[in-house]
This record gives sequence, structure tokens and C-alpha cells, in this order.
Amino acid sequence: MDKRTKAYKDSIKEVEVSYGVGDKVEKVLEATGISKIVKFIAGEDCGCDERKAKLNDMFGYTVLCLTEDEHSYLDNFFKGKPREVQPSEYIKITSIASRVLNKRIDSSTGCGGCVRRVVEQMKQIYESYEA
Repeated sequence: MDKRTKAYKDSIKEVEVSYGVGDKVEKVLEATGISKIVKFIAGEDCGCDERKAKLNDMFGYTVLCLTEDEHSYLDNFFKGKPREVQPSEYIKITSIASRVLNKRIDSSTGCGGCVRRVVEQMKQIYESYEA
């Protein structure tokens, strides 16, 4: 889709992603191999999807849509395939993340783990627009 068209600009406004405890539990169970064991024992319909949905409903949160300027900034940032994040980039990314995730993210705590976590969250949100 051509990024200069109105259809593209409208499509990036419509994306809204939900995350929650159920998604996190699923990732842990898949990473540890527990989900394969459960499906082997209980079969493909082990009820995991229903439990995941219920946990997401109870403890989920909604990610707000990126503005056109925010999407453009992230587009330029991630297409540059950064090996490291400059302080000015981290400040901009945390301001976007604070608004989109609707939570306070302090840009002054720029430890390696904090930077990676925020950048990875924003990359997931950015990639959801590209999909």
C-alpha cells in the first residue's frame, strides 16, 4: 500500500492492539515447552485459548493508536535497523510509548534492559501496523 495515500493514513489510525496477562502466560508456557506437553496430554483443545482470553479480559490493557507523526518516526527508526539507541532517540521513543501504552515511562532511566524493553514494545506495536 502506498504510504502517501489517504487509505494508508486511515488504516494506521484504525489499528488497536490488546495485550494482557493471558498473552504473557502463553509466551512463557511456549518458551518453556510446557504448552507442548499440555497439548500432548490433553489434546489440541486443552482449554488454553479460553483461559488466555479470560485472563486478557480480566487483566488486559489496550494500546492506543499511533499518530501519523509517531508512526513516521518509528518507521524511520526501525527501517534504519539500529544497533544502539541514542539518548535523543530513547527520549522520543519513551514519549511515544508513554502516550500509546497510557503509562508513565521515565526516559531518564536508560539502563540497557529498560531501553531494550521499551524499544521492543514499540517495535511490536509498529510491526502490527505493517502486518
